[in-house]
Amino acid sequence: MDLDYAHYMLTQGRKGGKENPTATVNSPSREAYRKQLAEALNLNRTRILAFKNKPPTPTSERTLDAPDLVDDFYLNLLDWGSKNVLAIALENTVYLWDASNGSTSELVTVGDEDGPVTSVNWAPDGLHLSIGLNNSNVQLWDSASCKQLRTLRGCHRSRVGSMAWNNHILTTGGMDGKIINNDVRIRSHIVETYRGHQQEVCGLKWSTSGQQLASGGNDNLIHIWDRSVASSNSATQWFHRLEEHTSAVKALAWCPFQGNLLASGGGGGDRSIKFWNTHTGACLNSIDTGSQVCALLWNKNEKELLSSHGFTQNQLILWKYPSMLKMAELTGHTSRVLYMTQSPDGCTVATAAGDETLRFWNVFGVPEVAAKAAPKANPEPFSRFNRIR
Repeated sequence: MDLDYAHYMLTQGRKGGKENPTATVNSPSREAYRKQLAEALNLNRTRILAFKNKPPTPTSERTLDAPDLVDDFYLNLLDWGSKNVLAIALENTVYLWDASNGSTSELVTVGDEDGPVTSVNWAPDGLHLSIGLNNSNVQLWDSASCKQLRTLRGCHRSRVGSMAWNNHILTTGGMDGKIINNDVRIRSHIVETYRGHQQEVCGLKWSTSGQQLASGGNDNLIHIWDRSVASSNSATQWFHRLEEHTSAVKALAWCPFQGNLLASGGGGGDRSIKFWNTHTGACLNSIDTGSQVCALLWNKNEKELLSSHGFTQNQLILWKYPSMLKMAELTGHTSRVLYMTQSPDGCTVATAAGDETLRFWNVFGVPEVAAKAAPKANPEPFSRFNRIR
C-alpha cells in the first residue's frame, strides 16, 4: 500500500468541505503542490487497494453428474494428471475425461469381487494410472492404449484407499494401517514397508523433492517419513509423529513455494487446518474452520490455500496464506466435498461430492503470463456430455 497516495486520496476531496472546514481553498501554493504530488503519484489510479485479478466466482463454472460415486471419507477417487486428463472412479468403473477436448471414455470396470474402486492416482508422466481396489490389489494401466500392465498383489490385507507416486515408486496405504513402497519396474515390487498407523491410512502425499512422505490416518496421526536420513536400520521408522489432530487426517498438501511446509486438515471431530515445519516437526499454526476438512490444495501461483469441507455447509474456502484470512466461500455442493484435484496449470479445481456431482471451479484464476500465451479454450467442453456415463 502506498501511504503517500492513500493520504492524498483521503484528503484531496475534502477541500473546503464539512470534513475539513478549515482548509484554505484555491491557494496558489497548495494547488501547485497538489499538481506536483499528483504527477509524482501517477494519479490515473482510482482505488488505493484493488484485486489484481477478479475474485473467484462463488459458484462452480460447470457441473457433471457422477452417479454411483462412493460417499466415503477415507477414499481418494479423483485425480487430474499432468497430461490434462482427469480420472474419476464411480463404484466399479474408472472414467477418463480429457480436458483438452472434453471427451469422456471408460478405462475399466472391475468385477464385484474386486470392487469397488477405492483410489486412483496418476503417475508423474500423466500416462500411467494406478487403481486401488477393495480386494487389496492395485492395478496399473496405460491410459493411451487402455491396457492393463500389471497387478500388484500381496501389499495389503484389505482395501487400498490412498496412493502417491514418487517417480517409479508407487506408495500405497491400506485399511490395515500399512504403507508400502512399490518399485513398479521390478517383479518383487515391495521394497519398503512403513508401520506406524494403527488404523486405515487415508492420506498420502510425497513432497516435491521426493524426500519426505506425509501420511495421515484414521488414528488421528500424521507421520513424516524421510528417505534422505534413512539408514538400513531406520528406513521404515518415521521421522516425525504428529499427534495434534483429534480426528482422522485425510487432507494433506505440501506447499509449492516452501519445501518443508505441510498443511493438514482434520475430520469432523477436529475441523482444523494445521501447518507444520516438517524439518523440525513443529506446528506453526492451527485454524478452526468450523467443519470437517476433506481436502486441501495450494495455489501454485499465489500464496493461497483452498480447503473443501463436509458438514455443515459442504463448501470450499479460499484462504490467504499466511494470514489465513478468508478470501471467498464457494458453494454449490449439497453434500460433503470429499474429493478435490487441480489441473496441471494450477488454475482450475475439480471437486466431487456425496451429492454425486463433479464440479469445476476457476478458483485460482489464470496467471498473467499463462493468460497471454494460452490458446482460446473450447467454450463448452461438456456440450456433448451432461453426465460421466
